[in-house]
Amino acid sequence: MNSSKARPAVVITRVSERQWHALDDDRVVGRGEASPRPDGRLFLSIDSWHGEVFDRLAQAMLPGLPKPLYTVVDEADAELTAQWLRAGLTVRRREWEYLVPTDPAVTGLGDVVPPPGVTVGPAVLGPLRELDDALRAEVDWPDMPAEVVARPDGPTAADLPRFTVAAESGRAVGLVRVAPLRRPRLGLVAVRAGRRRRGIGRALLAHVLGGFHDRGIPTASAEVKESNEAALALFDGIGARRAGSALELVVR
Repeated sequence: MNSSKARPAVVITRVSERQWHALDDDRVVGRGEASPRPDGRLFLSIDSWHGEVFDRLAQAMLPGLPKPLYTVVDEADAELTAQWLRAGLTVRRREWEYLVPTDPAVTGLGDVVPPPGVTVGPAVLGPLRELDDALRAEVDWPDMPAEVVARPDGPTAADLPRFTVAAESGRAVGLVRVAPLRRPRLGLVAVRAGRRRRGIGRALLAHVLGGFHDRGIPTASAEVKESNEAALALFDGIGARRAGSALELVVR
């Protein structure tokens, strides 16, 4: 075997504050990047064809960046997971990815209505911000899925179309946040601590999923943390199917 192909001789160059290139005879054979998320955490990504190039990029990147650092991998990608573990990251949590049916005949949500005194509908900025602050006080917010973490200063007017809110006595008490992807993603389903176990979460899902069904969208997706037993039971109970899992890894 040609050793130059098996073990590429590369030079790692830091091309900007958070970007690195791996060069082989001036040809880019790998790229590494650290991207800040809305909650301020830095997430790593490395794109390379060779395992050694990946290792060299990781060795160059990690010492020069503030800790902690995170990345997310598809658990089915054993090779990529092993590369990050080899670089010194450890598993922080697992999230199940669900495919969620929208047909009320499948979800069993067709007859679900909000509890007395609760309405479900579009978000209004003031009450939404108030709810956002309350949920942050109740929930370990950095434990939310990385791609759906809201801005540290709360939602803005531009975010309103992504939210459906449950309101009681003029105050928002629960929400669903939808990422507008090709297959809509239910990024966050949350209810105030004092209003849980009353059917508000099911009413929110009935409203949102029913709306998707009316628009001809057969499935949505959702990610649920493995340790969130209540959310797992909620999605399992409406016929959602586990389609895979993702690992969030960290180095501190």
